[in-house]
Amino acid sequence: MGMEPLREQLAALPDAPGVYLFRDVDDRVLYVGKAKSLRRRAPSYFEAPLRGPGRGDTRQPGPRPGLHPRIAEMASRVARLEALVVNSEEEALIVEGNLITTHRPPFNVRLRDDKSYPYIGISLDETYPRVYFTRERHRRDRVYFGPFSSASKVRETLSLIGKIFPSRPCEGTEPGRPSGIPCLDYHIKRCLAPCVDYISLADYRHLIDQIIAFLSGRYRGLEQELEEQMRAAAAAQRFEDAALYRNRLTAVRHLMEHQSVRKGSMGSLDVLGIALDDDGEAANVQVLQVRDGALCDRQAFFVDPSGVCDPEIILEQFAMEYYALGMAIPPLVIVPRGMETRGLEALLGERRQAGVEVRASERGEKRQMQEVAERNARLALDQDRARVTRTRERRATALGDLERALGLDAPPMRIECFDISDIGATYAVASMTVMIGGAPARQHYRSFTMRHEGGPDDFARIEEALGRRMARLAAGDPDPSLGATPSLVVIDGGKGQLGAAHRAMRAAGVDVPMIGLAKKQEEVFVPGRSTPILLPVDSPGLGLLQQVRDEAHRFALRHHRSRRGKGMTASAVDTLPGIGPARRRAILGHFGSPERFLAATRDEMEAVPGLPPKVARDLYEHLNKAGGPDQSGALAGSGIGWN
Repeated sequence: MGMEPLREQLAALPDAPGVYLFRDVDDRVLYVGKAKSLRRRAPSYFEAPLRGPGRGDTRQPGPRPGLHPRIAEMASRVARLEALVVNSEEEALIVEGNLITTHRPPFNVRLRDDKSYPYIGISLDETYPRVYFTRERHRRDRVYFGPFSSASKVRETLSLIGKIFPSRPCEGTEPGRPSGIPCLDYHIKRCLAPCVDYISLADYRHLIDQIIAFLSGRYRGLEQELEEQMRAAAAAQRFEDAALYRNRLTAVRHLMEHQSVRKGSMGSLDVLGIALDDDGEAANVQVLQVRDGALCDRQAFFVDPSGVCDPEIILEQFAMEYYALGMAIPPLVIVPRGMETRGLEALLGERRQAGVEVRASERGEKRQMQEVAERNARLALDQDRARVTRTRERRATALGDLERALGLDAPPMRIECFDISDIGATYAVASMTVMIGGAPARQHYRSFTMRHEGGPDDFARIEEALGRRMARLAAGDPDPSLGATPSLVVIDGGKGQLGAAHRAMRAAGVDVPMIGLAKKQEEVFVPGRSTPILLPVDSPGLGLLQQVRDEAHRFALRHHRSRRGKGMTASAVDTLPGIGPARRRAILGHFGSPERFLAATRDEMEAVPGLPPKVARDLYEHLNKAGGPDQSGALAGSGIGWN
C-alpha cells in the first residue's frame, strides 16, 4: 500500500480473509491480527467515517469510542498498516502466529512477564549434549521444553532426569575438566563420565534421545525400550548394565503410577482452561498435560490480554506462544466449548508436522478435566487479584506513613535512592534506584561510573553522583529516568553523605525533599535538622525506605563487581591493534604467559594458529617499537592479569 495515508489504506482493504499489521511512526509493529474480512475487521478500531469530505483526506483517524483503554492507546499510535490476503481464516491464523513470533508486538495477547518463564534446554549442537535450566529459547540448534510456570518445577524435573538418565552436568562445549579425571558426579552416579570415554558417543546420544522421549511424555515407549535393554543386558551377563536399566525402568514406572489419572488410558493430550477478568485486565490459562494416560504436569500462566475481552482470541494467541517450539505438542488438545478450532488445528498441525485434533469435550473424563482446568484458572485469577489488592494497599499505607513522618506535602510517588560501592580508590560506582508508587521501577535504574580521583572519599563521590543526576534534571533530559522529578531522594548514609548530596542539589538549582538513611540504627536525617527521625521498627514507611536502600546497595555492588571483574581480567593483549577476542584466545593459548608472548620472535608470532601472517608481523613490529621484551616486567608489575 506504499505510503498512502492510513485513512485511505483502511478504505482500500479487500473483503477477504487475511492478516493485518499496525505500525507506528517509527515503523515498529504494534499489533498483528487476523480477520475473515479485512475490510470489516481492521477499520473497526477507528472512528467513522474513514474518508473525509474529499478524496485524498490525510487526517489521521482516531480510536473508536468505547474501546478498552489499552486498545485505544494502540489505535492512537497507528501510523500505517500492512495487509496480507490469504485463502482462508485457518491460513490467516497460521500466518498471524508466525508474524507474532517474529515481531513480538507489544499490544498482542502475551504471557505476563514471559521473559521470566523457565525452560529445559538440550544442547544438540554439542558433541555431548547437556540438559540444563534456561530462560532463553532463541537458539535454533537446541531443543527446548516449556515454558514451565515455576523455576522449582524445572529444577525438580532436572534432578529427576539426573537420577534416571545421568547425562553430563558440566558446562562448556566439551565434557570434563583440566585434570582429566572423572568428577564427583560420576562417583555419585549422576554422570556416566563421557569426558574419559566411560560411555561411547553413540550410547550417550541414545541416552539423550531417551531424555527427549521422557520430556515429551512418551512414557509407554520408553518403558518398553528400557525393559528390552534390561533383558538383553541380563542375557549377555552384563549384570551391572542390567541393574542400571532396571533402576531407570523402576523410576519411570513409579512416575507413571504416581501420576496416573484413571485405570483406563486416555492417551496423550493437553487440556486448556481459561478464566478472564470482567474488565479484560488479566487472564489465567491452565494447561493439564496428560501423556500416555498419566497426568504428568499442570502449568498455570497469567496472561496480559491487552484489552481483549474475548476468551477465544486470548486462548488462540496463548496457544501460538505456548506451542511455538512444536516439540511437545500432543495429538489432541481439549479446549472450552463453543470455540472455533479449525484455525488452531491447522497452526498446531503445521508446527508439530503431524495431525493435531483440537476440540471440546462434551462428556466423560476429558470433560471433567476441562472443568477442573477452568476451576483452577478461576481460582488462580481470584488469588492473584487478592494478592495484587493486598500489595497495592500495603504500598499505599507505606507511602502515607512516609508523608506523615517526613512532613511531605503529598505521598512520595517517585522515590530515588543513591549509594556508592568501591574498594578504596578503585572501580568506584554510584547507583540510582527508583520506586514508583511504592514498587521498584527497574527500567529507571541507572548507575554512574565515578570520575572523582581524590582517593576514597564517599562524600565527594555522593556529591558527584547527585550533581550529575540533578544537572540532567535541570537540563530537562529526555531520558524518562533522568528527566522525571523525584518526590523524595534517599541517600544511603548519615549526616555527612546527606550534606554532600544537598550541596550538589542546591548547586544544580533543584529543590526536592531529601533524607539520609543511616544503617546502624536506621536513623532518618533531614537537611537543617540536627536530630534524626526514628521511625518505628515495624512501620510500613521504614520498611519501604529499607527496601529502596537495599535495592540501591545491590545494584551498586553489581555494577562495581562488573567493573572490577573486567579490570582484573584485562590482559596485555587487549590493547593491541588488530587483536579481537578470537585472536586473543589463540595468542593466550599458544604462549601461555605475558613474558613468553612479549619475548617471541617474528617467526614465533607467525606460527600462532588462527593469526594471519600480516597481522603477526604488524603485531611484532608494534611490540618492538613499544619497547620489545623489556615490557614484560612492567606489564607484570602493573597488576594486569594474563587470564
